[in-house]
Amino acid sequence: MSRAELEAEAETGAVRVQDTAVRKPNPLWTFGLFRSELVTTFRRWRTIALLGVLAAVPILIGIAIKIETRDGSSAGGGGGEGPAFISQITNNGLFLVFTALAATLPFFLPMAIGVIAGDAIAGEANAGTLRYLLVAPAGRTRLLLTKYATTMTFCLVATLVVAASALAVGALLFPLGELTTISGTRISFAEGLGRAFLIALVVAASLTGIAALGLFVSTLTNSGIAAMATTVGLLITVQILDQIPQLHALQPYFFSHHWLSFADLMRDPVYWDDLVRDLGLQGLYVAVFGSAAWARFAAKDITA
Repeated sequence: MSRAELEAEAETGAVRVQDTAVRKPNPLWTFGLFRSELVTTFRRWRTIALLGVLAAVPILIGIAIKIETRDGSSAGGGGGEGPAFISQITNNGLFLVFTALAATLPFFLPMAIGVIAGDAIAGEANAGTLRYLLVAPAGRTRLLLTKYATTMTFCLVATLVVAASALAVGALLFPLGELTTISGTRISFAEGLGRAFLIALVVAASLTGIAALGLFVSTLTNSGIAAMATTVGLLITVQILDQIPQLHALQPYFFSHHWLSFADLMRDPVYWDDLVRDLGLQGLYVAVFGSAAWARFAAKDITA
């Protein structure tokens, strides 16, 4: 090989190295994309309205129980699980946190997640901004992961909004102090507060499956409204199927089947079996529908 050929090959290699360096994703740019998505999502009036509705649920529950107890009637419920936490609210306002999460988890919380997840990709396509996002050095995989990370952040924020609203209302309307667990033992208020925070984290993690399903649906259409409606429709359908006794063999595989297992965190000692099943099932849904969303989005013809 002549010296001229060696110099030409060296120059070509240098150009390739330089081009690779230019195209190499910048971690700071990735963080900037995630931050931009968060700001855009939480500035939307739709998102603010959803969080407002979620925050209002504990307020309405607390006021209703306060009025009922003033009339001299019982707050109802018994047995200690799920919505039956309502029977303990008048004795300790911290139980309003558990009641509010149990009341919002079957529909309100997952509906809000379905709206955000369903609009993630389809909303950008409908607005004509998806192509412009992909022109930037994001890549489809990076953009999809950013959208899902934003949706999961909303899962956590929405759950904490319900818990914080319930805690504030419970402290304002009812006494606070030691808690009696489902097992009948008593724990300190500080430990109860810690369990309430852990329950909020578990509830947020329980919503990751519906978030992945909504993101997958969002890659199938260019209509944000259609994607949101489909995701919420699937949620309602699964909730109905989970109540049909003839489908008991399939129900353990529904993403919503173990949602209320967070009540086991109020046992002493904590009963982990159903919690592990719930989190494992959510992980399976994330893996399956996350992979399906990636496969669909990677091959999708972007026209908007």
